[in-house]
Amino acid sequence: MARIETPKRIRGTQDIFGDEQRRFAHVLDTFERVRRLYCFQRLEIPIFEATGVFARSMGETSDVVSKEMYTFEDRGGDSLTLRPEFTAGIARAYITEGWQQYAPLKLAAAGPVFRYERPQKGRFRQFHQIDAEIIGAAEPAADVELLVLADQLLHELGIAEGVTLQLNTLGDAETRDAWRTALVAHFEGHRDALSEDSQVRLDKNPMRILDSKDPRDRPIADSAPGIDEFLTTEASEFFEAVKDGLHAADVDFVRNDRLVRGLDYYRHTAFEFVTDRLGAQGTVLAGGRYDGLIGSLGGPETPGVGWAAGVERLAMLLEHELDKPIFVAVIPERKSDELLCVRLIAALRRHDVAASMAYKGKAARHFEIAKKLGAAVTINVSTITAAEGSVGEIKVRPVDLVRETRELRDKVIAALAVELDVKSHLQSGDLIGAPTLYLSERQ
Repeated sequence: MARIETPKRIRGTQDIFGDEQRRFAHVLDTFERVRRLYCFQRLEIPIFEATGVFARSMGETSDVVSKEMYTFEDRGGDSLTLRPEFTAGIARAYITEGWQQYAPLKLAAAGPVFRYERPQKGRFRQFHQIDAEIIGAAEPAADVELLVLADQLLHELGIAEGVTLQLNTLGDAETRDAWRTALVAHFEGHRDALSEDSQVRLDKNPMRILDSKDPRDRPIADSAPGIDEFLTTEASEFFEAVKDGLHAADVDFVRNDRLVRGLDYYRHTAFEFVTDRLGAQGTVLAGGRYDGLIGSLGGPETPGVGWAAGVERLAMLLEHELDKPIFVAVIPERKSDELLCVRLIAALRRHDVAASMAYKGKAARHFEIAKKLGAAVTINVSTITAAEGSVGEIKVRPVDLVRETRELRDKVIAALAVELDVKSHLQSGDLIGAPTLYLSERQ
């Protein structure tokens, strides 16, 4: 009989489990808690869209569109693309679902995104992002709120140390056009010295030369004219208001006047939270204002600002070990005790106590499994026959006295007392003792 070959995991994808999954979940849980503090609404959008949603919003010449998108034809002949980011899909939904009536909208999303990149540390072909957007607010206060949210998220995760917020302005449309003209003139004078990629960018997306990593480009980019000399009064006042808001919220930042976004619909604020703790993948969280995006997708001209962060990169920065979930292990002394255990587990879970029971084995084996999985408390259960009509004896024991808490044990006893009419025959305040509870026949 021919040996069946097991399919391998696709290159650039992940199987997330154990400690890695706990870190992953911790990032998402923290994001969920912080976004509620800022009154951002969660939303879900499709994982795939019409290809034009991303081609028009991200630029036909961008690396993501030209090289990295997962694009395919469905059976109806329509060109579809797995989302490489969230903003374009959210902008499409804002237009097609009639969300203009709710503006300004504060939105948050999370989930998988897809880019055909060369896999390396912190970079995958299917990865996960968290995303925050404010749509319909043209005021700098919206930019400030998003940046403060991001800063608090990093602090709540405990990874803000060594992460720097780099901030720049791209000005308004008038500023951007004047600066772009000056940049093109500067780079044209050095065309032959530029890298091949930057020569292509000069014709299609000249601002991206400013953030080129090629050593041939750096002296030319560093000597290019800065944006400040082209800022209009309105653009300058907008940027000052953003900086003042960050100072008021005690959010530190540094100016990086070479931080750019290549597409024309970007305006005013651009920012990145960067670190040197992730090697070449130094950007932790990034975003900016995109006042022209929704108009470019056929909607009404609508201001917007947002950011996205890779969940995997944030999880990689978590240095402290995360505790395993604390739960109660229910242990039957004999096979005949298992149904009573099922009854107890159901009662505990109804009272918000995490509980579990191994599927087979003797009591000693159940205890070893419970200890290995990190149970904080065990409940040893045996059915008995007593003159008073009791049908169950339950002993609540700490697995590890360091991890055992009076609150957890008391919560277990209280839950069983309410749900199953039990009585304690030992002092419940004794932390080390194992209270014996007798379960009555009353259901």
